[in-house]
Amino acid sequence: MEFRHLGDSGLKISEITYGNWLTHASQVENDVATQCVRAALDAGISTFDTADAYANTAAEQVLGDALKGERREGLEIFTKVYWPTGPRGHNDVGLSRKHVLESIDGSLRRLGTDYVDLYQAHRYDHETPLEETMQAFADVVRAGKALYIGVSEWTAEQIRAGHELAVKHGVQLISNQPQYSMLWRVIESDVVPASKQHGLGQIVWSPVAQGVLTGKYKPGAELPAGSRATDDKGGADTIKRFLTDEVLTGVAKLEPIAADLGLSMAQLAIAWVLQNDNVASAIIGASRPEQVADNVKAAGVTVPADVMARIDEALGDLAEKDPGKTVSPERHPA
Repeated sequence: MEFRHLGDSGLKISEITYGNWLTHASQVENDVATQCVRAALDAGISTFDTADAYANTAAEQVLGDALKGERREGLEIFTKVYWPTGPRGHNDVGLSRKHVLESIDGSLRRLGTDYVDLYQAHRYDHETPLEETMQAFADVVRAGKALYIGVSEWTAEQIRAGHELAVKHGVQLISNQPQYSMLWRVIESDVVPASKQHGLGQIVWSPVAQGVLTGKYKPGAELPAGSRATDDKGGADTIKRFLTDEVLTGVAKLEPIAADLGLSMAQLAIAWVLQNDNVASAIIGASRPEQVADNVKAAGVTVPADVMARIDEALGDLAEKDPGKTVSPERHPA
């Protein structure tokens, strides 16, 4: 496993982060989830990402249980706050001071730890003054409940404003967690330059485009049974935009490119995002331990410039690059 600094901070994280968004306490049973975490640890992954909203807080509990007995100082545990949790009352959502300070305590309890290494604003909150949010995050850091703070899916403008207020309160934003893959490149033109300017690194999710870049989905073919595309607990909704014959035909052109490098399609997709020098880590999920063992082989891989050009040529205009697609909800979700 290779390690990179997260933004301009001194914190080093594994190039591959294990995340449990659509798996733990949702798509797979808890014992399998624990096996996947053990596989991640065995592969040298030290960084684990979750959120209070995943499976309505249950995913944090599963991850905390799976990490019991591990040396805490050897792990980097990340979680997030914003989306509705618990009974979803009127203050059980957003980035108000009340919700942030209450949520961090709940997350720590479920994770079984005294602190998280990174506490992230899961989306931008248009209904709470940014000053209030950043003050609350700074207080979480000063209380020792989080070592660093970050954001997720914020625009370049929001990152700049958040950075300015964080500095005012004596802390620093060190990360952004956006979607990023060969097929979803909306951060490249605006978010990445703003992040570099203000010392944030990217921890990217969905580097395999919800599984589409693994090559398992074929144009004109039936959806594989048991795949994310057939999952009725949320997986199908997240992947459907990529399941067009045009996209799947373009993805099929990547197969010989991966073969030439001796990589699987998934390994190529993960290695591709890690070529971006502002990306600190790529988040992988797994429903089986062997998926973890396969994906971590992307760590440390260098994709030559001519191969990067071949990938661009193969996909053509299929990749989404509009920076306007990086948006947070205008209102709190119900």
